[in-house]
Amino acid sequence: MNYFSDALLAAIQLLLQFDAEIYPIVWTSLKIALIATVIAAAIAIPLGIVIAINQFIGKRFILQLLNTLMAMPTVMIGLIFFGLLSRRGVFGEYGLLYSETAVIIGEASLILPIMVNMTVVAVQSADKRLLVTLKSMGATQTQLLLPVCKELRYVLLAAVITGFGRAIGEVGAAMMLGGNIQGSTRTMTTAIALETSKGNFELGLALGLVLLVIAFSVNFILQWLSSGEVS
Repeated sequence: MNYFSDALLAAIQLLLQFDAEIYPIVWTSLKIALIATVIAAAIAIPLGIVIAINQFIGKRFILQLLNTLMAMPTVMIGLIFFGLLSRRGVFGEYGLLYSETAVIIGEASLILPIMVNMTVVAVQSADKRLLVTLKSMGATQTQLLLPVCKELRYVLLAAVITGFGRAIGEVGAAMMLGGNIQGSTRTMTTAIALETSKGNFELGLALGLVLLVIAFSVNFILQWLSSGEVS
Protein backbone atom coordinates (compact mmCIF):
# COMPACT_ATOMS: atom_id res chain seq x y z
CA MET A 1 0.00 0.00 0.00
CA ASN A 2 2.90 2.34 0.82
CA TYR A 3 4.36 1.66 -2.62
CA PHE A 4 1.17 2.74 -4.37
CA SER A 5 0.55 5.79 -2.17
CA ASP A 6 4.15 6.94 -2.58
CA ALA A 7 3.91 6.46 -6.34
CA LEU A 8 0.62 8.38 -6.40
CA LEU A 9 2.16 11.31 -4.53
CA ALA A 10 5.14 11.26 -6.87
CA ALA A 11 2.81 11.19 -9.88
CA ILE A 12 0.84 14.19 -8.62
CA GLN A 13 4.12 16.02 -7.98
CA LEU A 14 5.21 15.35 -11.56
CA LEU A 15 1.95 16.84 -12.82
CA LEU A 16 2.16 19.90 -10.60
CA GLN A 17 5.76 20.51 -11.61
CA PHE A 18 4.75 20.37 -15.29
CA ASP A 19 7.23 17.61 -15.98
CA ALA A 20 8.72 18.10 -19.45
CA GLU A 21 8.13 14.47 -20.41
CA ILE A 22 4.43 14.31 -19.57
CA TYR A 23 2.71 17.17 -21.33
CA PRO A 24 4.16 16.61 -24.84
CA ILE A 25 2.70 13.08 -24.61
CA VAL A 26 -0.64 14.50 -23.47
CA TRP A 27 -0.62 16.99 -26.34
CA THR A 28 0.21 14.26 -28.88
CA SER A 29 -2.66 12.13 -27.57
CA LEU A 30 -5.15 14.99 -27.68
CA LYS A 31 -4.03 16.11 -31.15
CA ILE A 32 -4.26 12.64 -32.67
CA ALA A 33 -7.60 11.86 -31.01
CA LEU A 34 -9.13 15.21 -32.01
CA ILE A 35 -8.06 14.93 -35.64
CA ALA A 36 -9.27 11.33 -35.83
CA THR A 37 -12.59 12.37 -34.29
CA VAL A 38 -13.12 15.24 -36.73
CA ILE A 39 -12.33 13.02 -39.72
CA ALA A 40 -14.57 10.21 -38.47
CA ALA A 41 -17.43 12.62 -37.68
CA ALA A 42 -17.24 14.23 -41.13
CA ILE A 43 -17.79 10.80 -42.67
CA ALA A 44 -19.96 9.08 -40.07
CA ILE A 45 -22.70 11.65 -39.50
CA PRO A 46 -23.72 12.15 -43.17
CA LEU A 47 -23.36 8.41 -43.78
CA GLY A 48 -25.45 7.54 -40.73
CA ILE A 49 -28.21 9.96 -41.77
CA VAL A 50 -28.29 8.55 -45.31
CA ILE A 51 -28.51 4.99 -43.99
CA ALA A 52 -31.26 5.91 -41.52
CA ILE A 53 -33.57 7.79 -43.89
CA ASN A 54 -33.40 5.33 -46.78
CA GLN A 55 -34.69 1.81 -47.32
CA PHE A 56 -32.51 -0.36 -49.53
CA ILE A 57 -31.44 -3.94 -50.04
CA GLY A 58 -28.70 -4.89 -47.60
CA LYS A 59 -29.55 -2.27 -44.98
CA ARG A 60 -30.01 -4.88 -42.25
CA PHE A 61 -26.67 -6.44 -43.18
CA ILE A 62 -24.95 -3.04 -42.98
CA LEU A 63 -26.43 -2.40 -39.53
CA GLN A 64 -25.27 -5.83 -38.36
CA LEU A 65 -21.83 -5.14 -39.81
CA LEU A 66 -21.66 -1.84 -37.93
CA ASN A 67 -22.53 -3.60 -34.68
CA THR A 68 -19.82 -6.17 -35.38
CA LEU A 69 -17.22 -3.50 -36.13
CA MET A 70 -18.09 -1.69 -32.90
CA ALA A 71 -17.01 -4.79 -30.98
CA MET A 72 -13.86 -5.42 -33.03
CA PRO A 73 -10.71 -5.57 -30.87
CA THR A 74 -8.42 -2.60 -31.39
CA VAL A 75 -5.46 -4.85 -32.13
CA MET A 76 -7.42 -6.22 -35.08
CA ILE A 77 -7.77 -2.69 -36.48
CA GLY A 78 -4.05 -2.25 -35.94
CA LEU A 79 -3.28 -5.56 -37.63
CA ILE A 80 -5.36 -4.71 -40.72
CA PHE A 81 -3.81 -1.29 -41.22
CA PHE A 82 -0.34 -2.56 -40.38
CA GLY A 83 -0.68 -4.92 -43.33
CA LEU A 84 -1.98 -2.14 -45.58
CA LEU A 85 0.57 0.50 -44.55
CA SER A 86 3.68 -1.65 -44.13
CA ARG A 87 6.40 -1.49 -46.76
CA ARG A 88 5.02 -4.54 -48.58
CA GLY A 89 1.41 -3.42 -48.20
CA VAL A 90 -0.92 -1.75 -50.69
CA PHE A 91 -0.10 1.73 -49.37
CA GLY A 92 3.48 0.97 -48.34
CA GLU A 93 4.96 3.37 -50.88
CA TYR A 94 3.61 6.33 -48.92
CA GLY A 95 5.69 5.52 -45.84
CA LEU A 96 2.83 6.11 -43.40
CA LEU A 97 3.58 3.33 -40.93
CA TYR A 98 4.94 4.53 -37.57
CA SER A 99 3.66 8.06 -38.11
CA GLU A 100 0.96 10.22 -36.57
CA THR A 101 -1.01 9.84 -39.79
CA ALA A 102 -1.09 6.06 -39.36
CA VAL A 103 -2.37 6.36 -35.79
CA ILE A 104 -5.01 8.88 -36.90
CA ILE A 105 -6.17 6.51 -39.63
CA GLY A 106 -6.38 3.65 -37.16
CA GLU A 107 -8.27 5.63 -34.52
CA ALA A 108 -10.64 7.20 -37.05
CA SER A 109 -11.44 3.74 -38.45
CA LEU A 110 -11.99 2.44 -34.92
CA ILE A 111 -14.54 5.10 -33.92
CA LEU A 112 -16.23 5.46 -37.32
CA PRO A 113 -18.67 2.52 -36.80
CA ILE A 114 -19.55 3.84 -33.34
CA MET A 115 -20.47 7.26 -34.69
CA VAL A 116 -22.37 5.86 -37.68
CA ASN A 117 -24.38 3.52 -35.47
CA MET A 118 -25.23 6.24 -32.95
CA THR A 119 -26.26 8.57 -35.79
CA VAL A 120 -28.53 5.92 -37.31
CA VAL A 121 -30.18 5.28 -33.95
CA ALA A 122 -30.59 9.02 -33.32
CA VAL A 123 -32.26 9.66 -36.69
CA GLN A 124 -34.52 6.62 -36.43
CA SER A 125 -35.59 7.72 -32.94
CA ALA A 126 -36.31 11.31 -33.99
CA ASP A 127 -39.71 12.81 -34.60
CA LYS A 128 -40.96 11.20 -37.83
CA ARG A 129 -42.75 14.40 -38.79
CA LEU A 130 -39.41 16.12 -39.43
CA LEU A 131 -38.45 13.88 -42.35
CA VAL A 132 -42.01 13.72 -43.68
CA THR A 133 -42.25 17.51 -43.72
CA LEU A 134 -38.88 17.98 -45.36
CA LYS A 135 -39.58 15.37 -48.03
CA SER A 136 -43.01 16.85 -48.73
CA MET A 137 -41.27 20.16 -49.42
CA GLY A 138 -39.17 18.43 -52.06
CA ALA A 139 -35.91 18.32 -50.12
CA THR A 140 -33.17 16.21 -51.70
CA GLN A 141 -30.88 13.82 -49.81
CA THR A 142 -28.25 16.53 -49.50
CA GLN A 143 -30.76 19.15 -48.38
CA LEU A 144 -31.99 16.84 -45.65
CA LEU A 145 -28.60 16.67 -43.95
CA LEU A 146 -28.43 20.17 -42.49
CA PRO A 147 -31.97 20.31 -40.96
CA VAL A 148 -31.55 16.81 -39.49
CA CYS A 149 -28.15 17.73 -38.04
CA LYS A 150 -29.59 20.92 -36.56
CA GLU A 151 -32.56 19.13 -35.03
CA LEU A 152 -30.44 16.32 -33.57
CA ARG A 153 -27.34 18.41 -32.83
CA TYR A 154 -27.02 17.41 -29.19
CA VAL A 155 -27.46 13.70 -29.84
CA LEU A 156 -24.95 13.88 -32.69
CA LEU A 157 -22.58 15.84 -30.48
CA ALA A 158 -22.86 13.02 -27.95
CA ALA A 159 -21.85 10.58 -30.69
CA VAL A 160 -18.82 12.71 -31.51
CA ILE A 161 -17.81 12.98 -27.84
CA THR A 162 -18.23 9.22 -27.40
CA GLY A 163 -15.96 8.69 -30.39
CA PHE A 164 -13.34 11.04 -28.95
CA GLY A 165 -13.46 9.23 -25.62
CA ARG A 166 -12.89 5.93 -27.40
CA ALA A 167 -10.03 7.35 -29.45
CA ILE A 168 -8.17 8.98 -26.56
CA GLY A 169 -8.16 5.71 -24.61
CA GLU A 170 -7.09 3.48 -27.52
CA VAL A 171 -3.85 1.54 -27.13
CA GLY A 172 -3.69 -1.50 -29.43
CA ALA A 173 -3.83 0.19 -32.83
CA ALA A 174 -1.79 3.18 -31.60
CA MET A 175 1.00 0.87 -30.48
CA MET A 176 1.04 -1.18 -33.70
CA LEU A 177 0.68 1.70 -36.15
CA GLY A 178 2.61 4.40 -34.33
CA GLY A 179 5.44 2.41 -32.85
CA ASN A 180 5.40 4.45 -29.62
CA ILE A 181 8.07 6.85 -30.90
CA GLN A 182 9.02 9.52 -28.38
CA GLY A 183 8.13 13.03 -29.52
CA SER A 184 6.11 11.73 -32.45
CA THR A 185 3.61 8.92 -31.93
CA ARG A 186 3.84 8.25 -28.19
CA THR A 187 0.36 8.66 -26.74
CA MET A 188 -0.72 8.47 -23.13
CA THR A 189 -1.90 4.87 -23.37
CA THR A 190 1.20 3.59 -25.16
CA ALA A 191 3.47 5.56 -22.82
CA ILE A 192 1.70 4.10 -19.78
CA ALA A 193 2.31 0.57 -21.10
CA LEU A 194 5.96 1.35 -21.86
CA GLU A 195 6.85 3.22 -18.68
CA THR A 196 5.17 0.66 -16.43
CA SER A 197 7.05 -2.18 -18.13
CA LYS A 198 10.31 -0.21 -17.57
CA GLY A 199 9.52 0.16 -13.88
CA ASN A 200 8.80 3.88 -14.14
CA PHE A 201 5.47 3.48 -12.39
CA GLU A 202 5.26 7.10 -11.23
CA LEU A 203 5.32 8.50 -14.76
CA GLY A 204 2.84 5.88 -15.96
CA LEU A 205 0.54 6.72 -13.06
CA ALA A 206 0.81 10.45 -13.76
CA LEU A 207 -0.29 9.88 -17.35
CA GLY A 208 -3.04 7.59 -16.09
CA LEU A 209 -4.35 10.38 -13.87
CA VAL A 210 -4.50 12.76 -16.84
CA LEU A 211 -6.30 10.10 -18.86
CA LEU A 212 -8.72 9.58 -15.99
CA VAL A 213 -9.49 13.32 -15.84
CA ILE A 214 -10.15 13.37 -19.59
CA ALA A 215 -12.38 10.30 -19.35
CA PHE A 216 -14.31 11.86 -16.46
CA SER A 217 -14.75 15.09 -18.44
CA VAL A 218 -16.03 13.19 -21.47
CA ASN A 219 -18.54 11.24 -19.37
CA PHE A 220 -19.63 14.39 -17.55
CA ILE A 221 -20.38 16.13 -20.85
CA LEU A 222 -22.27 13.07 -22.11
CA GLN A 223 -24.34 12.92 -18.94
CA TRP A 224 -25.03 16.65 -19.18
CA LEU A 225 -26.22 16.32 -22.76
CA SER A 226 -28.39 13.27 -22.08
CA SER A 227 -29.99 14.82 -19.01
CA GLY A 228 -31.56 17.53 -21.15
CA GLU A 229 -29.85 20.40 -19.36
CA VAL A 230 -28.82 21.78 -22.74
CA SER A 231 -31.67 23.73 -24.25
